[in-house]
Amino acid sequence: MNTKAPSARYAARPQDDDTQKRLAVLIDADNAQASIIEGLFEEIAKFGVASVKRIYGDWTQPNLGSWKKVLLDHSIQPVQQFAYTRGKNATDSALIIDAMDLLYTGRFDGFCLVSSDSDFTRLAARLREEGLTVYGFGEEKTPSPFVSACDKFIYTEILRPETNEPAARNDKPQPPATDKTPAEPAKPSSQNKQQKAPVDFIAKVIDDNDDEDGWVELGVLGQNISKLRPAFDARLYGCKKLSELIKGQAKRFELQVRGSSATGGEALYVRNKKSGK
Repeated sequence: MNTKAPSARYAARPQDDDTQKRLAVLIDADNAQASIIEGLFEEIAKFGVASVKRIYGDWTQPNLGSWKKVLLDHSIQPVQQFAYTRGKNATDSALIIDAMDLLYTGRFDGFCLVSSDSDFTRLAARLREEGLTVYGFGEEKTPSPFVSACDKFIYTEILRPETNEPAARNDKPQPPATDKTPAEPAKPSSQNKQQKAPVDFIAKVIDDNDDEDGWVELGVLGQNISKLRPAFDARLYGCKKLSELIKGQAKRFELQVRGSSATGGEALYVRNKKSGK
């Protein structure tokens, strides 16, 4: 009988800082949209190399047809999981079992869990307990426990490509526009919907991490924001980067560019503006 603790069976993971992180990407096909595939792997590439790419579902069902069209192009391995009992999600169990098997190999630095299902909350926490980084990907409806269990969580709404579909052709003659003709209101796109920037939260994080003069390095600020709110992403507020978001809030924050003696480059520092300034 093997009485060793699970961590003792792991092979040593490479610690070379020059190498990219090896990531295992596990996708719950029942709770993810195929339309995110391009943006998903572009985002994952920022964190490391997707060494394993697997997607789980019952591929005999027609609802996964959109995924079948993109699997080959992105070299994603489909894992068949039949629904043995109506109302029970066997796909979740298969993904969790595979995740633990991959964990025990000791070959990975992190996992990318693609799902909006809170059933993976304990899995994310377990992977982090072993010192691995967990990146979650799901829709904004994802329950907060799963979001909080990840080191970083990216809402997939911001990963979908913007589509400018032409208006449907209508051959019927249209009445001439008059001042009395009510204009049809534009339908807002949920994809372009921007949230209000949490400036009060950012200001508090600055206060908690600033130096004697109130300054904090932008990278340090971003790291601490992510620790407190894994789902924080400047793109949710219409900005590409945190620096752009800070610049857009000139009434609350001020930026300073400093030379970096360590790298010879420049570093951005931010602080809260004093009241009345």
